[in-house]
Amino acid sequence: MRTVGTRLLGILAPLIVWEFLTRSGVLPREYLPPTSVIIAKMWDLLGQQAFWSDVGLTLEGWAIGFGISIAVALPLGLIVGTNAYLYRGCRIFVEAMRPIPSVALIPLAVLIFGISTEMKVFLVAFATFWPIFIQSIYGVQDVDPIARDTARSFGLGRRAIFFRVTLPSAAPYIATGLRLANALAIILAITAELVAGVPGLGRSILLAQSGGTNDLLYALIAATGLLSFALSAAFSRAERRLLHWHTNYRAGGKS
Repeated sequence: MRTVGTRLLGILAPLIVWEFLTRSGVLPREYLPPTSVIIAKMWDLLGQQAFWSDVGLTLEGWAIGFGISIAVALPLGLIVGTNAYLYRGCRIFVEAMRPIPSVALIPLAVLIFGISTEMKVFLVAFATFWPIFIQSIYGVQDVDPIARDTARSFGLGRRAIFFRVTLPSAAPYIATGLRLANALAIILAITAELVAGVPGLGRSILLAQSGGTNDLLYALIAATGLLSFALSAAFSRAERRLLHWHTNYRAGGKS
């Protein structure tokens, strides 16, 4: 109960300070609307079909791009991680491609796909591929060799060892990669909309900024933050439920 109160205070205190500073004139209201005005505008947005349409378009790019990266990066990472020759062979390529910022690919993506949902999906898939792929490799390589040898001594075959020893041991690494990729996916979806003008919450933020409607601008920014928080919280809850058996996720482990 005390933890909930502390977290609630941590959220309300900055909002109250913001309200006081803008109402008192310390901060310019024409550029920084009071908290109460932003909250009222957010409440109005909840009743607008256009807002929910933008949310759906943003979530569409997030879900498709994230799903593609999981379908490709997860099995590929497990395969590369279990084969030393494949790992050494693709290591240079991975280290060369991983540092490329996804935002830097926007001009290329627009040239190939145009200003479309496909462009947004491409950026999301590219950005989220690497954390899933790399964490899957590291998870497989960090499996305790003693556990693997023990399973082999009991007569388990390669397939059984993979599903009963390797995959469960690598699960926390994979979950970490998925959690990081989940956050990147929503960021890149909104960035593609904001920079390239793809329909969604990002483009609505851009239009609000261009039109000088600052209350709408901050309300949309707050909405994107809440959406990202909701996705992250849902993923963390699902992660804890699915991996409750692991020592890292038991009581006293990850929160």
